[in-house]
This record gives sequence, C-alpha cells and structure tokens, in this order.
Amino acid sequence: MSTKNPNKLLFAILLGITIGIIVGGFTPDIGRSVQFLGDLFLRALFVMVVPLVISSMIVGVSSLGDVRQLGPLGSRTVLFFMATTGIAVIIGLLLVLLIHPGTPGTGPESQDLTNLAERMDHKPDTVAGLLQTLLTTLVPKNLFAAMVNVEVLPLIIFSLIFGGVLTTLGEKGAIVIRFFDGVNDAIMAMVHLLMWTAPMGIGALIAGRLGEAGGFSGFWPQLVSLGAYAATVIIALLIHALVILPLILQFIGKQSVPAYARNLSTALTTAFSTSSSSATLPLTMEAVIDEHGISSRTARFVLPLGATINMNGTALYEAVAAVFIAQSYGIELSLAQTVIVVLTATLAGVGAAGIPEAGLVTMVIVLKAVGLPIEGIGLILVIDWFLDRCRTTVNVWGDAVGAAVIDKLENTT
Repeated sequence: MSTKNPNKLLFAILLGITIGIIVGGFTPDIGRSVQFLGDLFLRALFVMVVPLVISSMIVGVSSLGDVRQLGPLGSRTVLFFMATTGIAVIIGLLLVLLIHPGTPGTGPESQDLTNLAERMDHKPDTVAGLLQTLLTTLVPKNLFAAMVNVEVLPLIIFSLIFGGVLTTLGEKGAIVIRFFDGVNDAIMAMVHLLMWTAPMGIGALIAGRLGEAGGFSGFWPQLVSLGAYAATVIIALLIHALVILPLILQFIGKQSVPAYARNLSTALTTAFSTSSSSATLPLTMEAVIDEHGISSRTARFVLPLGATINMNGTALYEAVAAVFIAQSYGIELSLAQTVIVVLTATLAGVGAAGIPEAGLVTMVIVLKAVGLPIEGIGLILVIDWFLDRCRTTVNVWGDAVGAAVIDKLENTT
C-alpha cells in the first residue's frame, strides 16, 4: 500500500466490501467457502505483530535522541502525548462500557476464548493484587518465549527501555538503531504490500461472516450492533477532538480554538482523505509555523514525533473495538484486563504507523494482550475504512494541539 494512492486503495476496499456483502448475503454457502482467504489475511496481519512492536518502539524512542539530553522539550512532548492518548483511551472505554454496543453471541465461532486472568497464577481481587498482576505481566521470564507467545506488553516495555539505552551508547548504539530502523522500514514495506490484499481479505471475511449468519436475514441483528459500535467510536472521537483537546489548546496553549482549527482545515481535510498522519505532516507543519507563529524548533521536533507516536484517535478506537469484540463474544473483561486494555491501547498507539489502516495491525496487539480471539477483527472491518479516516483526523489535530502547548510551555520557562 502506498500513501500516494490512498483513493485507489479506498476504492478497492469499498469494492471488496460490496462484493463480500453481495456474495455472503445472497449465497451464504459461497461466502463460507471463501472465508479462508480472509483468515489468511488475518494470519498475515498477526505475523507482523512481534517484529512491528519491537522495531517501531525502538525506532520511536531512539528518534528522540540521547534520552539523557532531551531536556524539557523532549520530556514535555512525550508526557503530553502519553497523557492525551491515555485520556482518549479512557473516554473510549467509558463510552463503550456505558453504551454496550456489542451483542453477545454475534462473534464468530472460536476455540481460543481463554481469558488472560484464567492463564495467570492467581486472579487479583484487591488493589495490591491487581498491581502485582500488572507488574508481573510486564516482566517476562524469557524474552524469546514472550515473542513466541505474543505477550505484547512486556515486549513493548522491553523495546522502549532498550531503545532508550541505545541512545546513550554513542556510535555503537547508533549502529544498532540503524539496524532496527531498517527492520522497521522493511516491516512497513511488507505492511504496505499486505494492505493491497486487504480488499480481497476484507471482502472474504465479510462474505464469510454473512455466510455463517445465513445471509442477510441472519446478519441484520449484527448490523444493528455494528452501527452502535461505529456511533460509539465517533461520539468518543468527537468528545476528545471537540472538548478535551480544545480546552487544552485554549487554557494551556493560549490559542484561539476557532482560528487554530480554521488554519488547519487543509491539513485536517487531507488527513481525512488520505488516512495518513505522515502524509499530512508537511501541511500540518506549514500551518502551525506560518499561520500561528509556533517556533520552528518546537514544530520540527513535536510534529514529526507526533506523527510517529501520538495516535490519540487510533488508541481510542482500539480500546472501543477490543471491548466491543469482547461484548460480541459474551466475554466479561475483568478489572485487570480492563486496565491492560487501557495500557496496551495507549502503548500500541505509540507504535501505530502514520499510514492508512495501521490500526488493523496494532489492533491485533490489544486483542492478544487480553486473550481475545483475533478473528473478532472480522466484526469491525466493514466499517473500519471510514472510522480509520475519522481517527486519523483526530491524530493530526492532537499533534497540532501538542505543538501549540509545548511551544507555549517552552516560552514561559
């Protein structure tokens, strides 16, 4: 997939969705027979998870430079991005628990329904027990075993620390960073190629889901549930984009929200049409520097970093999607699992690439972290192309707000 041809990919995905709906709706038997193509697509996504997590996290933290020399600019930027992403995830989580869009029993059949809490040595029933459980999951006994078992939280933490240490080792560390930078580029190139198979894979998954439901008549209840899911994501994104971020921009960044948004309209429109925060970066940078006087030093540090690690909308969507899938399977998430969803979605947002449909890859990370079936992604693919554009727009808006806030803090200290 190339971000230079987003409209071609979008057209292909819409065509795949349309064909999948027609085949699965009118000929359920054929729909079920082609579902294996969708399963292959999901397996290909899944195989990308471990190398993507490790390489993207290491490259992301090493892009900050020597962590010992970051100073206020670096620490404030990272803290702001992590804080706003965490807020977005909590908003999404609260809404999906309140609205409860998932209908139990609509999830496809799966034998892998073992919850994370059941695989732990004990189930936490106190605050201390919860803290102990969370800390235990962050430190694997064996790093390679964690890779084999796709235990993503310890992989994320290890990669962040490893990347930070590499920045302190001078030329020796730079050699290793360049290696992982190359690995990350190679994995993203593979993701680009894989996403060109997305129309077929998504179409086959939709056809299979309709086929399993017995065609249109059996799928209608699931379609109603999917509408509730999409509404939940959009409402949560609107709350974050139109309430939380403007309040931060107004009272901390000291910028006029209407003027700031108006001058960013081209960048935000481009973000919606391309589904790529990276492709939108030049327009975002031009708007904040030329139109609002944000210092070039701040903008050139904050915005590229934000396009890499600040994915408010993506993290919010992944939290909502994970809980929606659990609800659809009739799985009740424990308190420990809910907290892990918050942590994993926040950290996965750091590792999400600024390209179209990158959330599909990191979605696997969140589902795997709490033991939810990966097949559940098939529930949300029919609407994901549109939600991807919505969350990318929020990602870019969050980057721009961050540039204003960090610049103001830099000028007042």
